[in-house]
Amino acid sequence: MKYLFIFIFICISNIVFSQDTRLANQYYNTGEYEKAAEMYKQLFEKSKSNSYYFNRYINCLLSLEDYEESEKAIKKQLKKRSNDLHLYVTLGNLYERLQQEDKAKEQYENAISRLNGSRAVVTQLGNAFIGLAKYDYAIQVYERGSQLIKKGESFAYNLGDLYRRNGNKDKMIKYYLLSIAERPERMTTVQTIFQRNLDSEDLEILLKNLYANVQEYPDVIEYTELLQWSFIQKKDYKRALRQAKALDKRLSETGIRVYNLGQVASNAGDYPTAIEAFEYLLEEKDQTSPFYFEAKREKLANKRKLITSNFDYTQQDIIELEQEYTEFIDRLGLNTQSAFLVIELAKLKAEYLDNLPGAISLLDSLISFQGMNKYILASAKLNLGDYYLMTEDIWEASLLYSQVDKDFREDFWGEKARFKNALLSYYNGDFEWSQAQFDILKASTSKLISNDAIDRSVFILDNMGTDSIVEPLEMYAQTELLIFQNKYDEAIEKLDSIKTMYVAHPLRDDILYLEANIFKSRKNYDAAVKAYNEVITLHPEEIRADNSIYELAELYEFQLNDTGKAMELYEKLFIEFSNSTYAVEARKRYRKLRGDQVQ
Repeated sequence: MKYLFIFIFICISNIVFSQDTRLANQYYNTGEYEKAAEMYKQLFEKSKSNSYYFNRYINCLLSLEDYEESEKAIKKQLKKRSNDLHLYVTLGNLYERLQQEDKAKEQYENAISRLNGSRAVVTQLGNAFIGLAKYDYAIQVYERGSQLIKKGESFAYNLGDLYRRNGNKDKMIKYYLLSIAERPERMTTVQTIFQRNLDSEDLEILLKNLYANVQEYPDVIEYTELLQWSFIQKKDYKRALRQAKALDKRLSETGIRVYNLGQVASNAGDYPTAIEAFEYLLEEKDQTSPFYFEAKREKLANKRKLITSNFDYTQQDIIELEQEYTEFIDRLGLNTQSAFLVIELAKLKAEYLDNLPGAISLLDSLISFQGMNKYILASAKLNLGDYYLMTEDIWEASLLYSQVDKDFREDFWGEKARFKNALLSYYNGDFEWSQAQFDILKASTSKLISNDAIDRSVFILDNMGTDSIVEPLEMYAQTELLIFQNKYDEAIEKLDSIKTMYVAHPLRDDILYLEANIFKSRKNYDAAVKAYNEVITLHPEEIRADNSIYELAELYEFQLNDTGKAMELYEKLFIEFSNSTYAVEARKRYRKLRGDQVQ
């Protein structure tokens, strides 16, 4: 019975103690510091080992500006607990409030000088200074702690964080990297910090430190991984690939690291490095590798992009690439795995080798194959429709577009098919029906289709004419079809006829724009630049102005290698034509050329 009473008494005391703590905290949080101070003082006297109550008591006194009582209480506590380094920081903070800087400095330094080799004590003292935003003193704490423990990387992460707060990027990089040697699992966190805080110039400092760390800590593979990442940030994909290959071999990986880097390089337009990455996989991994087929496919796709993207290729380049495609497809056979390759080969034949019968034959075989994925079939049918249109078989083209439309009514492929059918009607001069379809497609879930539909609808509306004369627009639509069919000479003749027959027609800017596109396709870049500039300067308010600025900027960036001129045009586009459908992409291109990290 005696012990039961003792137990009940203890429980009641704990409940009362807990209630007093909650009430004290309530007073503190509502700014009633006098009441809070009294309660915290009582709580501390009942629990001498609980520094929380003492610290709250001192904070209340400081808020009340009762500095005399604060100093007396801290000194009294220091006599009892001279090893509690937090108390020296609290006393130093008091002196700082009293503008007694020398005394404050003495207490801060006293705390640091009393450090021992305990990680917990170092961390607690460091946090005490951080709580007062005294990062320089916190740095001294962790640097002395590292010396006492005799392990340089012990508090490296803490130091990296403090130098980040202080804005010292050199030392931030140094210590964050050093922290990885102690705990390699920190790499992802450190990488994220670098992503947020480093600019292009800082990356050079990072690389210098990484090279040194790779030498000093050869077993820490995370440094090599960060080297690869750093080169990617600098868009130096070739050197990033070198690191990826080294890691793949060192860790006996499946090739996924190299494959992913190949994709990154490809997306950035560095096709030579992408090709090298995929060739590595084909040479180093056997055919059982999960990346073997994709590596071969990507190698071919990137070779095609490399050859065709800048219009800088010979007919022999295309023939050799066609042969590579053919050999690989023959080895695989016609099946779901080779289907995309067949579609790409057909595109090569139709658009670059002027072999429309060969392209049509390939896709006819693909469509006839039993069990083919429906989305692959949709892609093949739409391309096949295009090729029939290029051979002037309009009805067969429309039939194929309509089949895809029917099979994918509420899908992207259905919208794309409807757009192509609407365009077909436009080529045929059925402007009212095609415009009605374009108006519907403005609400497309695909931004690309939606933007194109808006452009087409506005264009027809602007050029139909109020006098019921549709011949100029009909001739213009026929010209666009000729360009689609790669009949550039006939297209130029048709445009000349429009200019001669309808001198003052509002299609003037559109004609110049089409001429510029033809010149660009034919690699007559001087003429293309002249035509685009005429649109921009003579027709700045017309709908082709922003198109011309964007096309001209791309011409300077990719074909003429004039980065400065390209940046000037991209900037003009997103500033002066902020509502343009090209504005967002122009801003991205501008920032990329400026060297910004663009996602």
